Amino acid sequence: MLYFSKLRIIFVILISLFFILFASSNILKTSNDLFKKKINLGLDLQGGSYLLLEIDNSPVIEQKLQNLTISIRNYFKEKNIRINNVKISGQKLLFSSNEKFKQLILDEFTNEESNLNPYYPRFKSHQLEIIEENNNYIVNFSRQGIIELKTSSQDQALEIVRRRIDEIGTNEPNILKRGNDRILVELPGLDDPMRIKSLLGKTANLTFRFVTNNSEDSFGAEKLKYEESTEEAIVSKRIILSGDNLLDAQPRMNSETNETIVSFTLDRVGAKRFGKATSTGIGKQLAIVLDGKIISAPVIRDTIASGSGQISGGFTFQSATDLALLLRSGALPAPLNIIEERTVGPDLGQDSINAGMIALAVGFILVILFIFVKYKIFGLITNLALIINLFILIGVLTIFEATLTLPGIAGIILTVGMAVDANVLIFERIKEELKNEKNNLIAFDSGYTKSRTAILDANITTLLAAIILFFMGSGPIKGFSLTLGIGIFTTLFSVYFIARLLTVLYVSKNKEKQGLI
Repeated sequence: MLYFSKLRIIFVILISLFFILFASSNILKTSNDLFKKKINLGLDLQGGSYLLLEIDNSPVIEQKLQNLTISIRNYFKEKNIRINNVKISGQKLLFSSNEKFKQLILDEFTNEESNLNPYYPRFKSHQLEIIEENNNYIVNFSRQGIIELKTSSQDQALEIVRRRIDEIGTNEPNILKRGNDRILVELPGLDDPMRIKSLLGKTANLTFRFVTNNSEDSFGAEKLKYEESTEEAIVSKRIILSGDNLLDAQPRMNSETNETIVSFTLDRVGAKRFGKATSTGIGKQLAIVLDGKIISAPVIRDTIASGSGQISGGFTFQSATDLALLLRSGALPAPLNIIEERTVGPDLGQDSINAGMIALAVGFILVILFIFVKYKIFGLITNLALIINLFILIGVLTIFEATLTLPGIAGIILTVGMAVDANVLIFERIKEELKNEKNNLIAFDSGYTKSRTAILDANITTLLAAIILFFMGSGPIKGFSLTLGIGIFTTLFSVYFIARLLTVLYVSKNKEKQGLI
């Protein structure tokens, strides 16, 4: 029946006031922490930076093949299978063997139960392909193996990119996967992306290695340049310690030399290795290498068993802060290349807000005028419910501190249209009922009841489309689908609770009046 209990009326009023208060917190300043929430503006509204990063997986493939080389040597040695001339060339692993081992070797690579890597992270046979020519073997990653490797690298890189950006304190960053080797980074409010580009462009692969004068080092040696000069040093390939052993890194001021340094703390394994290396290497230079360049190479004066140390290299406080941030967040699994970047200035963002608000205001005013002219007092009720509907929608977005984009504003505008459509369906149905029913209360109740199916069908199908867009789309499409999806729920609430309540109050007082609508 067309009836609202007092409890139901209080419920509708309280819910409406609750969301209106949250919506108003975007305009009003308050000291109450509960109402300090605000809607965040997206990149297209407040300006900011857009970066599309591509992962260079070549070093990852080479590193995996290096690990696989050691594994294959050890594995076939245990199986008493002789292999010779093991080397890597062009992202392929090459080796040779005697004819008598041919079938055994091929079986190991094709058998699904075979495990070619018992000492390092697992490689299964479906990840590798082997070609045999005259007892010479070529091993490389299969298509599936490359896809798995790229996916793993992307997941690792995404997490590290997020850590680095979160450390800077950027407001509401949007970090998403693109394909299996790209990462999209949107940074609203950041109009100078140089620091971010510098941080994301560094792999931050930190190693501690001894400087050696002997190019015939048993572990191998290589020439590396110092970061801030053209000088070179021969550095052993033997890694004493890596960035994986770091627990923390912070910028500090050396009170004795008044120099900016980066202090670091090692985990238990790292502290043990560092202590052993410094005790046996007193008098040697220990090169601190970051991304293939020597930051500094201090001479070891004494054993360092505390598990902590410091890196000096003529840092400014900003560069020391950035280096500490890179070390804390961890090394990227592969280098990142910036293949696309855009910067949206705040003026352009403000123009977008103004254009969106003008579109919303013009559309809203035209709808209000049309509904008022068409349905008179009930048009006024619809317009009031429509305004409350907008406040509730903005209130919901505020509670979740959602990010509003230009497509999100388009979703709000569409919500206005759908709310009006629902009321038009109801009022036109009521007109049909009044032709056969003289009792206003029964006619209005029938109008609301019989139009419900059509309204629910329209809104549910739109909601399903919004859900699909949200999960299948990205960026602006997500913003549109989010506001549209929330708008559907607020629309149904405003139509069947707010507008209906106001209609009940008016019809109950004018139930004998003819030509109500």
